[in-house]
Formats: sequence, C-alpha cells, structure tokens
Amino acid sequence: MRRHARSLKVGLALMTLIAISLPVYAGEPAPADKWTFALRPYLWAPGIDGTLKYDIPPTGDGASDVDFSSYVLENLSFALMLTAEARRGDWSVLTDVVYLDVESTDAKVKSGSFTGPGGRVEVSAVANLDTKATLRGVLWELAGGYTVARGGNSSLDLLAGFRYLGLEAKTDWQLSITDNVSGGTFPSSGSASRRVDLWDGIIGVRGTVGLGDSRWAIPYYLDVGTGDSALTWQGVAGIEYRYDWGDLQLMYRYTYYDMKEGKLLQNVSLGGPAVGVNFRF
Repeated sequence: MRRHARSLKVGLALMTLIAISLPVYAGEPAPADKWTFALRPYLWAPGIDGTLKYDIPPTGDGASDVDFSSYVLENLSFALMLTAEARRGDWSVLTDVVYLDVESTDAKVKSGSFTGPGGRVEVSAVANLDTKATLRGVLWELAGGYTVARGGNSSLDLLAGFRYLGLEAKTDWQLSITDNVSGGTFPSSGSASRRVDLWDGIIGVRGTVGLGDSRWAIPYYLDVGTGDSALTWQGVAGIEYRYDWGDLQLMYRYTYYDMKEGKLLQNVSLGGPAVGVNFRF
C-alpha cells in the first residue's frame, strides 16, 4: 500500500510540475463558440514488459499459479490505433482506442506449482523448452477536458475520465521443471488462457508548448488513476509540426499498470515511439 501511495504521489507531483512550469497567458479569449473536430490515426510500437499470472487447477502433473514474462513485442499480427477529439470553446471530449493482437515466442515461464509423486510442489527452477504467448486486447480511454490556460501557440487542459483495458492472454508451454527441495524433475506441457477487464478512473493534464512563432510545438499528456487496478498512469510527449490542415507528430508513449493481487496482469508496462497525423476540421 505504501508503494502504491508513493507512486500516486509521484504522478500527481508530475502533473503539478507541468502545470506550474508552462507559460500561463491570462485573458486570452477562447476560440469561436462552435464545434471543431480532430482525428488522429497513428502507429505505436510499444515494448511490453511484465508478468501474466495464471491460476490453473492441478491435474496429474499439471500446473497452477504460473508466471509468464514477455519483454519485447516480437510479432504484431494486427494493430488499430486512433484518437478523436471534439471541442467547443474551452470544453473538449477526447477518446483514444488501441487494439493489439500480439504473438511472442520469447515468453518465459518463471515459476509454478505442480503436483508430483509426493504431492503438490512449489518450483522455481524452470527450463523453457518451447513457450509461446498470444495477447489480444483493447485499451480505450474517454475523458472530458477544460482549458485553463491559453496563449500564442501554447495551451493547458485539465482532464477527467476513465481508461478501460480488456486483455485476453493465452500461453502454450513445454517445460522441464526441477523441484529445488528434492531435485526431482517433472516434464510438463500444456496451455492456459485467461481474460481480464479493468476499469479505472483517471485525472490528468494535456496541451502543447509552442516553440516561439514557428510551426513547431511540443505536445504532452499525463494522467494517473485507480480503480480495478491499484495504480495506472500514462505519459506522452514529443514534437509536432503544424500545417494549415493538421499536425504531423512524433511521440513517445508509456502506459503502466500496477495490479492488485490475483489479477492476470502484474506490473505491466507498454512503452515505445509513436507517429501519427492529426487532421483538424
């Protein structure tokens, strides 16, 4: 609990630092009182680092409480990434959707609980002969925002909303497991799958910092939240070049989940570069 509280304080401190470090322009008028829209398709190439925890009833020499770790997004079967925004005056609504279908052949089962000749045995020395994992999921965010500072090419919005993560994981393994106590070895193979749905409330900030009178700007985004997860936070920053019709953006995005006990995901992070085109109309 103390670790979660410290992480939450860090996230809130970062949002406060961004807010006070940006130039604030008082008295800048809001844009015309009409609806404007933006649509940004983009490609995000995150590395995935974390643990999947399965709970499988033991049968024969079966397994339970098997941990799986995958560190690099090896094979991206399909990806759909899209951000949309509607704005009127100082008020805005933002939604972001990421769908990933990933297969990793670099999966590692770290430990397990197996039923051997002498009964149930906890083991940690595992030789992975052939392990493959598939992850399919949706990361969806919906938030409302209000502009609290604006001027020149810069702006600052406060956000509140929710983030949803729905993930289905499947792991196929073939292992040689060694009992650290007796030294016995139990060959084991099998498959496990599990699904998790997480809903978390979030608060955050977003905006842009204009680089003088040029068309260049630094977009940023930061949120922190909790709910079904113990803590989740997300940060995005990069560089953009503005055209009359929209923006070309190069970003780095990082999303983190610190899970409660018993969840499929345990301390999972997704981080990597993203490139997108923001169309305004």
